[in-house]
Amino acid sequence: MNAQQLKNSILQEAIEGRLVPQDPNDEPASVLLEKIRKEKAKLVKEKKIKIDKNESRIYRTDDGHWMEHFEDKKRVDICIDDEIPYNIPQGWEWARWGMLGDYKKGPFGSSLTKSMFVPKSEDAVKVYEQKNAIQKDYSLGDYYITKQKYETMKGFTVYPGDIIVSCAGTIGETYLLPPDAPEGIINQALMRARLHLNSITPYWLLNFRYILIIENKLKGAGSAIKNIPPFEVLKAMPVPIPPLAEQKRIVAKIEELLPKVEAYGKAQEALDKLNEELPERLKKSILQEAIEGRLVPQDPNDEPASVLLDKIRKEKAKLVKEGKLKKKDLEETPISEDEIPFKIPVTWEWVRIEEYTDKVTDYVASGSFATLRDNVTYYKDENYALLVKTKDFQSDFQKDLTFTDERGYNFLSNSNLFGGELILSNVGSIGKIFVVPKLNRKMTLAPNAIMVRLWNEEHRDWLLYLFQSVFGLTSLYGISSATAIRKFNKTDFKKLLIPVPPLAEQKRIVEKIEQLMKEIDKLKV
Repeated sequence: MNAQQLKNSILQEAIEGRLVPQDPNDEPASVLLEKIRKEKAKLVKEKKIKIDKNESRIYRTDDGHWMEHFEDKKRVDICIDDEIPYNIPQGWEWARWGMLGDYKKGPFGSSLTKSMFVPKSEDAVKVYEQKNAIQKDYSLGDYYITKQKYETMKGFTVYPGDIIVSCAGTIGETYLLPPDAPEGIINQALMRARLHLNSITPYWLLNFRYILIIENKLKGAGSAIKNIPPFEVLKAMPVPIPPLAEQKRIVAKIEELLPKVEAYGKAQEALDKLNEELPERLKKSILQEAIEGRLVPQDPNDEPASVLLDKIRKEKAKLVKEGKLKKKDLEETPISEDEIPFKIPVTWEWVRIEEYTDKVTDYVASGSFATLRDNVTYYKDENYALLVKTKDFQSDFQKDLTFTDERGYNFLSNSNLFGGELILSNVGSIGKIFVVPKLNRKMTLAPNAIMVRLWNEEHRDWLLYLFQSVFGLTSLYGISSATAIRKFNKTDFKKLLIPVPPLAEQKRIVEKIEQLMKEIDKLKV
């Protein structure tokens, strides 16, 4: 049960007479209703309100039926059992909203337009808006009318002690105008409620929005209420009336409980947020454990990472001899102790990206940005070469793809793709990483990404997870320019330090990560 459901449950208990105990010494609600009738009759006599042609009173017969007696007609009594939604305690009464007060909706649109508004001054009269009711603040708003205009609209006047109700969009929000609120008029989006007895105001306020909106008694065909219903419907709605003393106990109890409900709601929100974030937090934690050598145990029988790196060096030397790599590709930048961010197992090694990989490149290697548009044309025709863009870094890879012709493919020849490469976004969405699927077609890399090709796909999977870890992301952000659009270049990327486990341990780590990730994904369901 969330906080709103709990609040609704408390309010339902309140209006059904189950929130606080009844006291047989309380003056019954029938006495209170009689006082309201007398006050209403007095207001009619003083011509402050009009007589209600449908004035009635609801009573219960000895055999438990609910009847309604109409005051201004010859004796007319009708059974209204079908209107009474639940039983109420002894001493309570059913009445209709129309009996409790005088209600007035704001003027029609043409009666009050922006052209009539004037600046605030001592001679100007405030126009109350919907936001005053919603935000419970009479000081909001800058709409005023002249006193001359006010004289023609006095039927829409509100005073301190009146209740304003939002009537459109966010409906049913109520606000009791405090003693220091200025006299004014309501606009088209408000309703004024002026109760016949001020003593029932607190109970009226807690009841009105709940019965009207939460219970949604006026809902039709499953559609939500968008406006306050017509007065004849609203005023005819039944409302349970407790004895005045019990009303005070109910309101006091609710005022005691609602802060606790609010605290519960905040705790629930925090828990929900934690549950929502937990899978991603777990994933980050697992990846960090992995790259620090704590996810799986080390095996002393594993061939150490130094042997793996030596094999890579020999393979590079062979390619230099064959003319496939340049001699500078064999150069290694020394690693100082100050550069090493954390300790790794003894069988692991720290190495720079360029020394661990076969090739690191981007499309700029084939030409400058200035000549890109002159050489590479984009198409949607699948008969051309596939141009892999950063927007394609998603599970549904083959959706809304972009292609380029033979000229563009050749221009980007240094970043042509064959499947299995690792590509990273290096502009804007830093940290997005993707493995190019193996497709039986020509592919090449679009701007704003770096391609990494490795000697062995098993090495690639380790690198894939490393750059999804907090360490990997921090490293990428560390070489990114802190401009409006973050970006990093290929040269700085190649110099990044990464920890390298033995190849056998890499395999165990990757298997463990994939196993755990599947289990974590189940938490999202």
